[in-house]
Parts: sequence; structure tokens; C-alpha cells
Amino acid sequence: MAPPLLQVADLRVQFATEDGIVRAADGVSFDLNEGEVLAIVGESGCGKSVTAQTLIGLTRSPNARIEGSVRYADRELLAARGEELQRVRGEEIAMVFQDPMTSLNPVYRIGDQITEQILAHSKVSDEAAWEEAVRLLHAVGIPDAERRARNYPHEYSGGMRQRAMIAMALSLEPSILIADELSTALDVTIQAQILRLLELLNSDRGLAVVVITHDLGVVAEVADRILVMYAGRIVESGTLEQIFYDPQHPYTWGLLGSLTRLDQPRTKRLAQIRGQPPSLLAPPLGCHFRPRCPHASERCEEVPELKQRAGVAGHADRCWLGPEQKRSLRQVGDRIGLEVPAE
Repeated sequence: MAPPLLQVADLRVQFATEDGIVRAADGVSFDLNEGEVLAIVGESGCGKSVTAQTLIGLTRSPNARIEGSVRYADRELLAARGEELQRVRGEEIAMVFQDPMTSLNPVYRIGDQITEQILAHSKVSDEAAWEEAVRLLHAVGIPDAERRARNYPHEYSGGMRQRAMIAMALSLEPSILIADELSTALDVTIQAQILRLLELLNSDRGLAVVVITHDLGVVAEVADRILVMYAGRIVESGTLEQIFYDPQHPYTWGLLGSLTRLDQPRTKRLAQIRGQPPSLLAPPLGCHFRPRCPHASERCEEVPELKQRAGVAGHADRCWLGPEQKRSLRQVGDRIGLEVPAE
């Protein structure tokens, strides 16, 4: 097998603030293979975006402390500086940020913004760069691309702005695309179109994609593998089938249990995970999910390892519960691990 395109090992990202140290990513490790779609899911504030931004050096600042390893094509990205890092951004790894309206410059035409990136990285004429910008807008489904390239961001709908951001990200033909909350604030019809576009890019170009989201519906549409994050740590990792049909961590049970099921009768109100996510300034000792987990024990005051399941390749979780305990707690129809709000 070919080696992974991207290898992240024990990534730790901390920020010094007036209130203390924020541990935004705490020992995050994963691989990304060529042509694979990897989804990173979890509640807001769990460290998903910080992890992704650190891969391309966007979290480097005087108050940041970054440890671990991020290797891309046999290069250590955490050690990259200046022009080397600039070449990686866009040319090798591109990112579509969460809010396209704030990511696009409101006083520049869409086509000019794509052209500017092409000219910054490629030795081509202004005319050739503009033609490429128009071609990219057409490729991502912008109608009448020649005319719409001359529009400003406020003249685009939310879905069109998202497509324009994808066109910009693809302008230098990167190997990896990071999509941060790609479908946020879009209606379901436009969401479906954007996800379909992502699938086509993945299949046609062999593009490796990292999808950052809290929406498990998005994950079910596009992901090959899933990382579930909680309070800066990966608590479960596995294939789409493993996570959706055989989840092992109580937090994953909670995420899946809070979804409306269309294939089952609705017999009671939608369940919820009790409590609130912890502050990353002072996370709980041991398992970070312990204060919200109804199965917590004294042993949970120690940090559990992210352990591979015996006999199940590629599926790991960070929990002290044994296999038999998990099996009994997840019997059909049992919503254990969740708290149902009172009627």
C-alpha cells in the first residue's frame, strides 16, 4: 500500500491567554490517504478547526505552543517557514473556511480574487489567470461564469459564495482540500448540491478531503472514515460503517442518539447529551467526557488511551468500558448514555 499522504502524530496546540492555557488540541493523531474523505466531527469548541488550521500553519502566533508532527509528502510542516509554508498553502493543501461571506473580500470581484491567488503562485499572464478563474467557476457549477466572475461577493447567494470558495481552493490543483463546516447556514437543497460537488471532485480528481463538521448528516453523505473529537481529543475513530453501526464511545452514542431516525417509529422526545462541553482552560481530569457520562467510574479519573478494538481493523476508541459492557449498554432500543428531557 502507498504511504499516507498526510500523517499527523501527537499534535498538541496550546494558547496562552489572560485566563490561562487553552489546550485546543491534545494529542491528535491520524493519517489521510490519497483520494480519501476524512470527517472530523464534534461539538463546537472541541478543537476541530484549530487542528485543521494548524496543518497549514495558520495558528502560529507568539502566544501559541505547538508540539507533535505533521508530515506531508515526507516534509515536516511544523518546521516549515516563510516561502516553503506559503508554497504548501494553496498549492499542496487548500482550505475552504467556515463563512464564505467573511472569507471573501467584499470590495474585490470574485474573479479578481481567484486570479490574484493564481498569479501569486504561478508564472502566467493576467489574461490566462482570468480565463482559468472563469473555467473554475464554471467547473463548480456557477451559471454564466464569464459574467458572474465580474460580480462582488454580496451579489452571490450563500451557495454560490461557497462554490466560489471551492473554486479558489482548487485554483492551484492541491492534493488535499480542507472543508471547514462546508454546509453551515445553507438550506438542505443547496447543502445537497455542495456535497455532490465535493463527491465529484473527490472521484474525478482523486482529491483527498478533510471535512470538519458537527452535522452527522453531512458525514453520512461523503465520509470514508470518521474521527470523533471531544474537548481537544479524538475519542473514537473508524470507518463510516463502524462509527454509524457499531459506535463504541458513549459520546458517539450521544451524537448518534440525538439524530432523528427516519427508519424507526418515534416513541419519545429526541434525546440529548446532558450537561455542557467543558472549558478547554480547565478540562476535567482523566476522561474529559466523564462529567457528562452516566457510565463514569473512579477509573475514568485516569486518561484512557485511544485503543484499537481487538479483531477490528481501523476502529479505536478512548473509553475504560470493556467490550461486554458496551455491548450490554447498547442493546436495541436502549438510549443509554443520553438524558431525555422531561415532558
